[in-house]
Amino acid sequence: MSTPKRPALPPLPPRIDSPVTIERLVPGGYGLARVLGRVVLVVGAAPGDIVRLELDRSSGSAIFGRITEIVEPSSDRIAPPFPDAVRCGGADFQHLAYDAQLRAKAVIVADALRRLGGIDLADTVPITPSPQTWGYRARADWHYDPARPALGYLAQGTRLVCDLPFDPFVTTELATLYDDLRGRMGRGDLPPVGEIKAAATLDAFSIAPPLDGGDVRSIVIDIAGERLWFDATVFFQANPGILPELVAEALRFAPPAEAFAEQPPDVVAIDLYAGVGLFTLPLARRYRRVVAIEADERTAAYLTRNAEEAELRGIRVVAAPVERWLSDAYRTYGRPSLVLLDPPRTGLPPLAAAPLLRMRPARIVYVSCDPPTLARDLKRMLAGGYRLERVAGFDMFPQTHHVEVVAHLVREEREP
Repeated sequence: MSTPKRPALPPLPPRIDSPVTIERLVPGGYGLARVLGRVVLVVGAAPGDIVRLELDRSSGSAIFGRITEIVEPSSDRIAPPFPDAVRCGGADFQHLAYDAQLRAKAVIVADALRRLGGIDLADTVPITPSPQTWGYRARADWHYDPARPALGYLAQGTRLVCDLPFDPFVTTELATLYDDLRGRMGRGDLPPVGEIKAAATLDAFSIAPPLDGGDVRSIVIDIAGERLWFDATVFFQANPGILPELVAEALRFAPPAEAFAEQPPDVVAIDLYAGVGLFTLPLARRYRRVVAIEADERTAAYLTRNAEEAELRGIRVVAAPVERWLSDAYRTYGRPSLVLLDPPRTGLPPLAAAPLLRMRPARIVYVSCDPPTLARDLKRMLAGGYRLERVAGFDMFPQTHHVEVVAHLVREEREP
């Protein structure tokens, strides 16, 4: 017997004049509202808002709307301190009180894992707050349009440069550099470079391209007792204030450093997408051997330098794409004690997932900046013989919907 089809829902009108309630925030930072049996995703919403809407667009089965009137604001809603930073910098959560931002991010993580990964968490995801809620970024990618002139970030979804008089996201050191660049723009002596990458520590900064000639400057930062050299051209996490807590969480189930001498010599940990060594160096104080895989050669060179200066001789650095290295790594490194991976926003490439599972590591630590791709990859790992032990979030980017997540998986031994 065939299952009777549900009757088709009528199309929604372009304006929703009857007040609707925003139930919660979902991945992408949208508010979820239900209108005539349909889910509408609403920009700039707060949980508990009662609003009227105008429908913006649809994409597949998703319907998007914007608020035309706030009938009754949520108790979580505040006046955004930097309205221009929504379109010009992505501060799409700044209309929420900070504790509400953290609660929303916990819901976003759980929602992504449930809907996309089929994972129902028993407990609320803990979110570690950022020490600074503005002025936290020690890295920036600014854009310069000499024709207008304009300096700032690209407007969302465009190649148009938003001209920001000052940058509320960056640390004091980078803010000083930004003011200097704007002064040069006003005098007409800022080279027409298009994109300016900058990074800063407490006493130095690196800028690419160098605006006055010479080479890109290397700078050094201390994170959780490890000295890490890098520059503006290579990847490094943007919010250094939260990194000690992030590293501690990633190594939560690693053996203590005091037990290092007692380990068998064949114990190995693998760091995929290793960067300049944020996780590699502390791993090497807990595991006899660490293999660090980093595709970018310049970044891998910094990782080698950082390992050598720390006198950590158990680290082997491989400058290769992760998926290529994993293709036959199980032959040499099968059943490692730990694999830690910190992939880009797109998550683990399809060609990397199967060989990673083939290695059968005892533990996997997955550091993710995108809950939907994390959910997709965790679903595959759980089907491949792993159990999700813990999930924790970190507010790497306050005032935005983005959240960093650490997931711990342990291999379940199956009966033969």
